[in-house]
Amino acid sequence: MPLGMLSAWLLGRPAFSLHPFGFFPYAFPMPRLLPLVLGFFLLGSSLAGAQSSGRARPQYDEQYVLGPDSQPQPGVPEGKVLEFTLDDSKTYPGFKRQWWIYLPPGYDGKTPLPVMVFQDGAGYVNRTGAWRVPVVIENLMAKGQLPMMAAIFVSPGDTPLAPGELPRKRPDGRPASARNRSVEYDTMSDTYSKFLLEEIFPLARKHLVITDDPEGRGICGSSSGGICAFSVAWHRPDQFRKVYTTIGSFTNIRGGHVFPDLVRASLAKPIRVFQQDGSHDLLNQFGSWPQGNQQMASALQSKGYDHQFVFGEGTHNSAHGASILPYALRWLWHDYPKAK
Repeated sequence: MPLGMLSAWLLGRPAFSLHPFGFFPYAFPMPRLLPLVLGFFLLGSSLAGAQSSGRARPQYDEQYVLGPDSQPQPGVPEGKVLEFTLDDSKTYPGFKRQWWIYLPPGYDGKTPLPVMVFQDGAGYVNRTGAWRVPVVIENLMAKGQLPMMAAIFVSPGDTPLAPGELPRKRPDGRPASARNRSVEYDTMSDTYSKFLLEEIFPLARKHLVITDDPEGRGICGSSSGGICAFSVAWHRPDQFRKVYTTIGSFTNIRGGHVFPDLVRASLAKPIRVFQQDGSHDLLNQFGSWPQGNQQMASALQSKGYDHQFVFGEGTHNSAHGASILPYALRWLWHDYPKAK
């Protein structure tokens, strides 16, 4: 149909086309544009509604669920969690934080124990939370897949709310991070490792004996806590040699994007690294989290590190990392003397 006739048909008015015998009218008796526009409008509204309800967009994280090793199991004894508050810090003056110690069941208080340190400790120590670290450790110890071990959970430094001050929130409405979190976790220096070794460990030693063997010390974190975990082992491999980093912020928040080049340019260090990220992780003004993690994995592999990288489809949250926590811990500690 010629363009003029099509327009006329849509608008429902006569159109004139050049005919071999002159102008010939093609008359259309009623408007046809209205029902088409209405149909497109309804279709668009339907699609928009499906997207807003989440039905049309893939839910990449739904595939990652906690398995049996993250659930309390009959007959597996529970350890003990001790909670503390550090009101101030020599390393980070003016900031207050909570921290916790997990002691395994039956611990005599005298035997040196291997230890895992977890950043953003409140999220890891909760037995019914996203990570459930005490539950996982107990289940794996009961099966002889982990040594008898302790864990230390440390929250980042924050400032107390002023009287009447409402809880701080991010622009998107989520709870705000602790005020000193990025300084502690994203800074490319050995300052945070000094904080752990010179402030947290001496306090923890009042309640347990921590092994002096660096092969018996691991560290874990997620996002900025993930790059922090790697950074601690990188700067102090004489103290920490096992790393679990999930959705690590190897991006330019405070210069962390240079880590892949540092790894390639340096002699390999005696650390073991389990790394996780997802293809739908963050992409923002600081860089690409998937790209940063892939570059880190490539650098570690090229230098011959004892390294494993699990790259899934998830977004920037704990779902994937928590679901494989039992596997990651088994892998990190597979050659360490196990609990008997």
